[in-house]
Amino acid sequence: MTIIPEDTAARAAAPSVETSGSARTRLPRTARRAQLLRAAQEVFVAQGYHAAAMDDIAECAGVSKPVLYQHFPGKLELYLALLDQHVDDLVAAVRRALASTTENKLRVAATIQAYFDFVDREGGAFRLVFESDLTNEPAVRDRVERVTQDCAQAIGEVIQEDTGLSREESMLLGVGLAGMAQVTARYWVAADGSVPRGAAAALVANLSWRGIRGFPRSHDASSP
Repeated sequence: MTIIPEDTAARAAAPSVETSGSARTRLPRTARRAQLLRAAQEVFVAQGYHAAAMDDIAECAGVSKPVLYQHFPGKLELYLALLDQHVDDLVAAVRRALASTTENKLRVAATIQAYFDFVDREGGAFRLVFESDLTNEPAVRDRVERVTQDCAQAIGEVIQEDTGLSREESMLLGVGLAGMAQVTARYWVAADGSVPRGAAAALVANLSWRGIRGFPRSHDASSP
């Protein structure tokens, strides 16, 4: 007698029409994927990766487990899809902030604000990026490291262009500013936002600006 693994049997039994709750509906694939990612985020943030189960995610999404497997072959792939989404969102937000003005004081403020906005998003997405319980998994660790690397690189490119510092020196400063923004934003959330978000971001931006403005702009340094 051949024993069919439970997950394989579940996938084979997947209905052709996806269900949500008691109503039988067919969502476009992109809409269903977005629904499943929202449910997975809720479960992963609440329980952590190791405690979360695909059954929990399917129940949260209001679909059958086979439907979930139609879109994601396993829990890790689902987790990585969420990480990719939120890492890309933060990197894009930092790049937009840097490109929003040519006045460096305002650039610093906009960049710090991007981090505070990210950690204050509904759903606690930042916990998956910065507080993952799965960083021993190389694919997860690569993504967690990429968000710091890419944000720091974006900041460092602006610093290098303005100051004439070497790429290595500019990258070091970029890592410092990105790290300050991330850690202070996460502390602000942990402190239950006792300081209003805008005021908290402005405090950190002022600290950052007082440090970075000590490096003269390259065209200013060459002026008589």
